[in-house]
Amino acid sequence: MSLLDGIRTPRDLDRLTPKELEDLAGEIRRFLVGEVSKTGGHLGPNLGVVELTLAIHRVFDSPRDAIVFDTGHQSYVHKLVTGRHDFSRLRMSGGLAGYPQRSESEHDIVESSHASSSLSWADGISRAFAMTGQSDRHVVAVVGDGALTGGMTWEALNNITDDNSRRLVIVVNDNGRSYAPTIGGMAHFLNSVRTRRAYRDLHRTTERVFARFGPVGRAVYRGTRGAVHGFLSRFTNNESLYSNLDIKYIGPVHGHDLEALQLALRQAKEYDAPSIVHVITEKGHGYEPAVADVADQFHAVGQIDPETGEPVEHASRPSWTSVFADEIVELADRDPRIVGITAAMLRPTGLHRFAEKHPGRVFDVGIAEQHAVASAAGLAFGGLHPVVALYATFVNRAFDQVLMDVALHDAGVTFVLDRAGVTGPDGPSHHGIWDLAILQAVPHIRIAAPRDASRLREELGEAVAVQDAPTVLRYSKGNVGNEFDAVRRDASGVDVLREAPFRDVLIVTVGPMAKIGMQVAERLAAQGIGATVVDPRWVVPVPSGIIELAAQHRLVVTIEDGIRVGGIGTRIRQDLRAAGVDTAVDELGLPDEFLEHGERDEILARVGLTDQQIARDIVSQVLGQRLPIARPLPEDVGTDTDTVRRSR
Repeated sequence: MSLLDGIRTPRDLDRLTPKELEDLAGEIRRFLVGEVSKTGGHLGPNLGVVELTLAIHRVFDSPRDAIVFDTGHQSYVHKLVTGRHDFSRLRMSGGLAGYPQRSESEHDIVESSHASSSLSWADGISRAFAMTGQSDRHVVAVVGDGALTGGMTWEALNNITDDNSRRLVIVVNDNGRSYAPTIGGMAHFLNSVRTRRAYRDLHRTTERVFARFGPVGRAVYRGTRGAVHGFLSRFTNNESLYSNLDIKYIGPVHGHDLEALQLALRQAKEYDAPSIVHVITEKGHGYEPAVADVADQFHAVGQIDPETGEPVEHASRPSWTSVFADEIVELADRDPRIVGITAAMLRPTGLHRFAEKHPGRVFDVGIAEQHAVASAAGLAFGGLHPVVALYATFVNRAFDQVLMDVALHDAGVTFVLDRAGVTGPDGPSHHGIWDLAILQAVPHIRIAAPRDASRLREELGEAVAVQDAPTVLRYSKGNVGNEFDAVRRDASGVDVLREAPFRDVLIVTVGPMAKIGMQVAERLAAQGIGATVVDPRWVVPVPSGIIELAAQHRLVVTIEDGIRVGGIGTRIRQDLRAAGVDTAVDELGLPDEFLEHGERDEILARVGLTDQQIARDIVSQVLGQRLPIARPLPEDVGTDTDTVRRSR
């Protein structure tokens, strides 16, 4: 039996010798490479925290001591140590989540995978422990150096240091990267700690002196390493950043030296007041393909060859992200006013090509979406046109800035929202399903949802041409699907994708839901029901062509991959009523719930957004005597359709 097989709870680590603990770290790395290469997932971050996670669980007593992971994509080792060894369906329906999940284990606390919030959680938990007579319980927050670029961490630190009576340990996992190399003043400071010559030279000299005494000398060096680090920190003024915060600083500590890590963590535990343990790790450590990957050190991978790290399959179609990446460069080449902004996601959002071509015109602000958006308003005021590229789930964090800094000031800012809609394996906090409902409440905003690559290029060009209001372009995760050419485009810009001889049902599709809309129309045609399928292209404000077409049909069905509460269907229904059009509207979208991880098609099927289910519901309305069939095209719009009710 392997060492890993014998680890079912964190306390199983207590019986291991230092040598066995080192061997276990090697086993875990081999396990992660072997399993994640089959399923895909966050490989590099987890390879980098193997020793750190083992040390934390050796020193602290989870779940009595609360361990909070910032973002949580580095929690795979934590899952293994707490008894979750079946990674065969990682990030798939019914399998382990890619982030901490309370339903999986009592050892998991924070499920949200939005960065920079862990210290606020830790502040609250530790205050609660102190106030409820549980002051002997510790709280450990594991936060990456990338998350320290987010303003929330500094707001939390300001409050944590207000009360020194709490047992709170902040572990800064410093690998110089988030998705990519960490940027900003904090990164420069931490980098200076890693590379400062006085620290490096004294560190190496001390290690060499102890090494001359053989195994005994090396053991003494490891045993005194924490004290050595403390001395070096004073000598090189490393803790100057934290001195005014009145918080104990321990480190920097070698993040792959188990004995040094345990010593530093014990020192922090015994300090009995808030402390910071600065741990220097290497993302992808122990797996050469990851370490050699300059772009992101295998931050997240699909299925790969575990020997080479090469992708198992190459996509036959370009991704939505790559289409945007190429098109923004084309637009920027022609228009020098266009600049790019992202929040620590230069490559994941596709702005890296823009940055390579025009390095002075792209700004990575770190994990600071609020700053990105407010800064964009300033750039627009100065005569530029900012393109803010974010994941759709992360624009939620900057809603106030979109509303008050951009929209209120009529700023020409374009928001490009990647991973919109159901994203699949990353789970509840990564689905981009709220943006349509949230953003359409912003006055004067214009929202586009391209159905294919051609429309993405087209609508991006239209968006950056708007100089007096915010514009939004949202698209899915993964590869673009088939192109859907329009039968015609009306004067308001609405693309009619399919026209039937009888206008029974108008199907309004949002973005990639055009494919389902076309399939529904085919099924309806087989039942003798005529369906017109349209893509508004710009879904907010509702184009006048949608109102006109709705007046000519007996039923309107809207299909979107955002939440239906306050979604585009709701907007269309309200605009129809305001225009005096009483055509019934069936608003189809996602339920207002947190959707679990799984494949996109599985999730859509579970919530009823399949062509078969939608067509069945429409047929039941039309042929079930609930809705008259239009024969021929009616001239009047005042039909008896008020009795039709939405099926979902």
